Amino acid sequence: MSQPGIPASGGAPIGLQAQNGAARASGSPYTNGPVQNALMSSQVSVSQGHNSQLPGSYPHLLPAKTLNPVSGQSNSGGSQTVSPLSNYQGPGQTVYRPSVASNPVTPSLHSGPVLQMPLPTSQNPAATSMPSGSFLPGANIPPPLNWQYNYSSQTNHCPRASSQPTMPGNTNLTSPQYVSSGDTSLQNNFIKSGIIPNTNNGSVVVHNSYDEIEGGGFLATPQLTNKNPTMSRSVGYSYPSLPPGYQNTIPPSTTGMPPSSLNYPSGPQAFTQTPLGANHLPASMSGLSLHPEGLRVINLLQERNMLPLTPLQPPVPNLHEDIQKLNCNPELFRCTLTSIPQTQALLNKAKLPLGLLLHPFKDLVQLPVVTSSTIVRCRSCRTYINPFVSFLDQRRWKCNLCYRVNDVPEEFMYNPLTRVYGEPHRRPEVQNATIEFMAPSEYMLRPPQPPVYLFVFDVSHNAVETGYLNSVCQSLLDNLDLLPGNTRTKIGFITFDSTIHFYSLQEGLSQPQMLIVSDIEDVFIPMPENLLVNLNESKELVQDLLKTLPQMFTKTLETQSALGPALQAAFKLMSPTGGRMSVFQTQLPTLGVGALKPREEPNQRSSAKEIHLTPSTDFYKKLALDCSGQQVAVDLFLLSGQYSDLASLGCISRYSAGSVYYYPSYHHQHNPVQVQKLQKELQRYLTRKIGFEAVMRIRCTKGLSIHTFHGNFFVRSTDLLSLPNVNPDAGYAVQMSVEESLTDTQLVSFQSALLYTSSKGERRIRVHTLCLPVVSTLNEVFLGADVQAISGLLANMAVDRSVTASLSDARDALVNAVIDSLSAYRSSVLSNQQHGLMVPFSLRLFPLFVLALLKQKSFQTGTNACLDERIFAMCQVKNQPLVYLMLTTHPSLYRVDNLSDEGAININDRTIPQPPILQLSVEKLSRDGAFLMDAGSVLMLWVGRNCGQNFLSQVLGVENYALIPQTMTDLPELDTPESARTIAFISWLREQRPFYPILYVIRDESPMKANFLQNMVEDRTESALSYYEFLLHIQQQVNK
Repeated sequence: MSQPGIPASGGAPIGLQAQNGAARASGSPYTNGPVQNALMSSQVSVSQGHNSQLPGSYPHLLPAKTLNPVSGQSNSGGSQTVSPLSNYQGPGQTVYRPSVASNPVTPSLHSGPVLQMPLPTSQNPAATSMPSGSFLPGANIPPPLNWQYNYSSQTNHCPRASSQPTMPGNTNLTSPQYVSSGDTSLQNNFIKSGIIPNTNNGSVVVHNSYDEIEGGGFLATPQLTNKNPTMSRSVGYSYPSLPPGYQNTIPPSTTGMPPSSLNYPSGPQAFTQTPLGANHLPASMSGLSLHPEGLRVINLLQERNMLPLTPLQPPVPNLHEDIQKLNCNPELFRCTLTSIPQTQALLNKAKLPLGLLLHPFKDLVQLPVVTSSTIVRCRSCRTYINPFVSFLDQRRWKCNLCYRVNDVPEEFMYNPLTRVYGEPHRRPEVQNATIEFMAPSEYMLRPPQPPVYLFVFDVSHNAVETGYLNSVCQSLLDNLDLLPGNTRTKIGFITFDSTIHFYSLQEGLSQPQMLIVSDIEDVFIPMPENLLVNLNESKELVQDLLKTLPQMFTKTLETQSALGPALQAAFKLMSPTGGRMSVFQTQLPTLGVGALKPREEPNQRSSAKEIHLTPSTDFYKKLALDCSGQQVAVDLFLLSGQYSDLASLGCISRYSAGSVYYYPSYHHQHNPVQVQKLQKELQRYLTRKIGFEAVMRIRCTKGLSIHTFHGNFFVRSTDLLSLPNVNPDAGYAVQMSVEESLTDTQLVSFQSALLYTSSKGERRIRVHTLCLPVVSTLNEVFLGADVQAISGLLANMAVDRSVTASLSDARDALVNAVIDSLSAYRSSVLSNQQHGLMVPFSLRLFPLFVLALLKQKSFQTGTNACLDERIFAMCQVKNQPLVYLMLTTHPSLYRVDNLSDEGAININDRTIPQPPILQLSVEKLSRDGAFLMDAGSVLMLWVGRNCGQNFLSQVLGVENYALIPQTMTDLPELDTPESARTIAFISWLREQRPFYPILYVIRDESPMKANFLQNMVEDRTESALSYYEFLLHIQQQVNK
């Protein structure tokens, strides 16, 4: 028998395959609308029967049925009974299905067969063969970027003849890809002859795809390939002094302007800023980390206690301080390696994953917003101008991603902040690594959509029993005026059990009108124009409905759940505009399409092989791709005490860029803390900012390439992520490789651009740019390793491995990631082979974090985790920003019975104590103390049996230990300094995250004590090693 988490001896070590977070398919290719300019294949596609309307306008009437795609006949006729309200004082009514013309779908401008185009093999998770024993993607197979985006100035979109991009190496495609192209505005165009948004001449250009609007991927024009290959690549916002006489001439493109208006100083103009860039660093700095402790080599078997007393900070890249002070905040954008290896061979040697972790839409206190008719971008690769471009002179700038030299547009010469002409390098775009642009009309495919919110409620007997409707409707009533939006905001409601109930909220009605559709096999929308209504105009009706809904179904005997048909109805209702669908479900769907059967066997929970991590149906994924194509995101709230197959249901959110919220055993009486948690999290969910109809592209310096994406989205073309909604609490990750040698480059840059519609109807682009140095030695690669980012990326890769292979494969691959990298360090960097487990300072916590991942709910063995809880933990890994993922994986432990103001921080006149962080081991606990564990989504306060009387009375408000309630989840607000400090500290921890952690006060005999001890990752459990045992195992493998 092999140890859990350790490969069986003699077996080949198992690596972690690069697995695409993008759509994978099983079964036949599938589209949900016409694809224009599809070049790669001649397969005829079939629509799913949803109404794939073009979003160019917002029709008031939605045809109830679409053309039958197989027979060509339309389905119409047949009356539909609309049951009267059971407990509602509204008029019941019978709705007749409208008769439909033979072709109700909005006609496309392009006729002819619709072609189906497979995604390139680089997006296929099974396309890259993996070296065994490694997490690292295709060490010997660099993913290609061998297609080009060709743009011409014509407005006609003639496809260029092209062969399908091929991938070197083994490309065993196991299954075809889904292509979700929802409408002609959102197609997969790999090779286009379209138009670049021409921002310099003011002309408005009409586009037909987001790919063109945001600008193609790398290599937009063929002539780029050998552009100025030998030019200096220093980076910065300064440029050399101008040649004599330059200042007296009229610069190009300013003909007609009087020379005096150019405001140049007389005489040769010398700029005093120091030139930036790694090539200007003093020689003594090369190869040295800016932090001397970074050079330390540590024997982990002798120095186990390496956990810092304060939260771990990301490493600072070894850059000139003038560049680093302009760099992107690591909370928004960070790389697993802050020193980029010069070649793929060097990266392979280090055995560390290269990737980026992003939190692109994070709430920011300060965000420069630029409103300008000119958004300056590289003419080749479409990079947005940023602090790391170099100005050759006042009229030319060189792109830091593809090195093309571009002209500075005339409008960019004027700096609106300083009101000075002739200083483009001082513009806010060149002074801020994070910036937001107000996008002009050429960045729109259609008028910006209104904010649309549709709520879909399970009202079966099971749902009513939990009492969740009271909480949700009350939260909605409380926050109705705080929903992000404007005068165009629309809202609607659907409820369902074995039938689907719509609510007409038409202005002028005295009360909401309920319409019941009982034919769930052939769902249609009754009165489509009155079901999604303007919130301002129908607010009183909406409030009436929310007050009445919880009582309407109290006597229901319906136990069935037709979730699938309800989602289909909701999709049809929203597809003309797009928006956000919030679905509340309390059980396994049992009726109609998407019905599921129980798959969990409690006795087999501990078995790592036969647990069901994959969806049992592709219905929810297909519907999610339909939703994505029509700019609809689905957020799923699962409130269930029994198995609900989250592995299948979660697909509806994953591929539509939504989120999953899970409240196990939710009950308004038996589990009141879950009620509090739901209300707090709903308040955040309903009121936080939101971006609609968004797309995101990540660009990187020539020579680097992105090959795998992680997160909730759909990859619409090679590198364009479709995000029907984007929210400030979502994180993303990408894996990268070094495709071409970076030997003549000293700095590389990464840029993410998020194009979205705000809730106020503005089209905006949020851009983040990160700059990092390139290094040529293995030691420098290790010195710049970011252990938290590496652990976060490995966790994402391990989730994919669990789903595509098995849980035990993923666990083995995590262990091998540590063994491989530390073996590489030992054999290639250390000169003298010492005994012990030698690690670089940067990776001193790597074994600890990987052990914590092995004990995290996603990857642990043992019978503690029910299947839905495990799946939810995996959803969180893929969708949470790194800071929250790390807290869930390796909680923070504090002693809180002796809090003091020493070292406290002051926030808004509140004093917040800052106790030191302790190791997660029982040996750090003492029976005479109280210890708070912050595990991200839960806070646990363990009180020792001999805890001081002072803490018991001054903080807990009890006379003695025996009087601490078994189910205490709140601290009393007492008028004592000890109480004030403890409550201030817990409140401060809660305020830093978008979800609401419940506080449990735990006594020695409390049932929650097992959960508390489960998070002690350094201690041995029945199914996992202690930290010291794990280190011994790693040492044994490394020293083989």
